[in-house]
Amino acid sequence: MADPMRIRAQAAGDKATVRVLMSHEMETGLRKDSAGKTIPAWFIQEVTAAHNGKQVLSAQWGPSVAKNPFLQFNVKGAKAGDKITVNWVDNKGDKRTDEATVT
Repeated sequence: MADPMRIRAQAAGDKATVRVLMSHEMETGLRKDSAGKTIPAWFIQEVTAAHNGKQVLSAQWGPSVAKNPFLQFNVKGAKAGDKITVNWVDNKGDKRTDEATVT
């Protein structure tokens, strides 16, 4: 399984800004190794986020997203102490879920 995501969620007024750094190689399937063989595609396909169990974000990604992608979004109605959960699934079926508390 991949390394944990680094998630920071900070409340400001009636919303929270969520920043997520995901650890993933994100291969496009177009690069070649030193022997000239194509490196197979391996990338995050789906990202979802929930605020206290209610989905607030759903994204479909492709192979053009950079290695170790960064995602930032705002959640209306979030306040200190609330839980933000972020999930991703890649094209090989690997999954990762991590959670942060809004501060």
